[in-house]
Amino acid sequence: MARRQNKFVKRGEILEIRIQDYAFGGKGIGRLKSEHGEFVIFVPNTLPGQHVKAQVKKLSKTYAECKLLEVLTGSEDEIEMPYQAIPGAPYIQLPIEKQHDYKKQSTLELFRRIGKVQHIETLFDEFIGSPGTFHYRNKMEYAFSAIGYDHELKTDVDEFTLGFKKRGTWWCGDDLKRDSGLFDKQVEDNLKLIKDYCQNTDLAPWHGPKKEGFFRYLVVRKSYKTDQLLFNLVTTSYDLPEFNLPQFADFLISLFGDRVAGLLHTTNDETGDRTIATTGAVELVYGEDKITEELLGLQFEISIKSFFQTNPRSAEKLYTKVIEYALERKDTIDHNIVLDLFCGTGTIGQILASKSDNAQIVGVDIVESAIENARENAERNGIEGVKFFAADVGKFLREHPEYNGKIQTIILDPARAGIAPKTLKKIIDLGAERMVYVSCNPATQARDIDLLAQAGYECKKFSLVDQFPHTAHIESVVLLERA
Repeated sequence: MARRQNKFVKRGEILEIRIQDYAFGGKGIGRLKSEHGEFVIFVPNTLPGQHVKAQVKKLSKTYAECKLLEVLTGSEDEIEMPYQAIPGAPYIQLPIEKQHDYKKQSTLELFRRIGKVQHIETLFDEFIGSPGTFHYRNKMEYAFSAIGYDHELKTDVDEFTLGFKKRGTWWCGDDLKRDSGLFDKQVEDNLKLIKDYCQNTDLAPWHGPKKEGFFRYLVVRKSYKTDQLLFNLVTTSYDLPEFNLPQFADFLISLFGDRVAGLLHTTNDETGDRTIATTGAVELVYGEDKITEELLGLQFEISIKSFFQTNPRSAEKLYTKVIEYALERKDTIDHNIVLDLFCGTGTIGQILASKSDNAQIVGVDIVESAIENARENAERNGIEGVKFFAADVGKFLREHPEYNGKIQTIILDPARAGIAPKTLKKIIDLGAERMVYVSCNPATQARDIDLLAQAGYECKKFSLVDQFPHTAHIESVVLLERA
């Protein structure tokens, strides 16, 4: 039996608790009280007012972190929605204005507590909502599973499913039977027909615990510019001769017509739960292997593996704010070198180059395929004055001393983990006058802003952009200047 670390709960225990408050990242807060005092319970993806069932996963003397198993009773703030509930949209029944309030207040508190930013409210610029609250995603991954969930019996059963993993499980699938409100309505309303087609082949879906089966994933990308769809069917190789891929392409065309841009097939025999295997082959079955998207007048070709903003219309708002902050002091941009670190496919750098006067944009990212896409897109859009390097950011700064003392503006857009301390020190040593720091994780951004403040960089203003309605995610854009 696990050793009890406090007088309230133990690891693995299942609790039923009422959520009272909201913390950054979508963590609902519940409290247990007794003669021993008060004990805090954190449950992700929950809301004040909900009564939930959760399992204790991590313990300390004063709090526990839990996994949400089930929402037993909703919050009085929630409203009915015509969409099928899925784990990826835990707050879809909460009015969007209320979602914005929770995200804003919890992020401000984060900057106060971790970033040590004084008078944070006076620095807040604006909260930018997503132009589309529903059906905003341009990519979705649907998983096949040999284990499904019976909602009446409240247990897992052996059945062919196509949809998402049941909340809190890795082995159990849950059929998506209708529109979830996040992706393309026509695709999701027809997903049950795609499942029926695959099930009628008598080939098995993936069985997570046994690590066997044929059907694994159906990945769909959508272009909001052309309304076209790019499909990727992921299977193992063992029963592939028994499955007619061209016939499956014809079936998709019968459902979606000329919206089908192409069908790819990916072979994945690895036991790891990923859509793209490191050793698997990708074959074009029908049509094109890319679709075209447009952001702020620039054209981008997107493959099935390309990183691209999931909510392109909201990404335009995000990039517009980044460019606005960068161009507030055009004297630090025009006829100067701008360093675009963690640049991905180079979208920000290309937009900035198109709106500045003879600026030299230098983009750096460790992902070679992203840099290849960045170069191709810049050439396609006729953008001059941009250079892209595939390199680790820290090594690049060490190996290119010619940029020392010549950079006045730096754009930062790191991954969720933020910037490694050694790399951040190299960035500080460049001595830039201004930085525009974009983040998909304000928690690590606040940590980095504290370190930048110690090096003499002052937070001048910041904005929040809601890229992912109905989730806890929020993007932040911060303008820093050397004091």
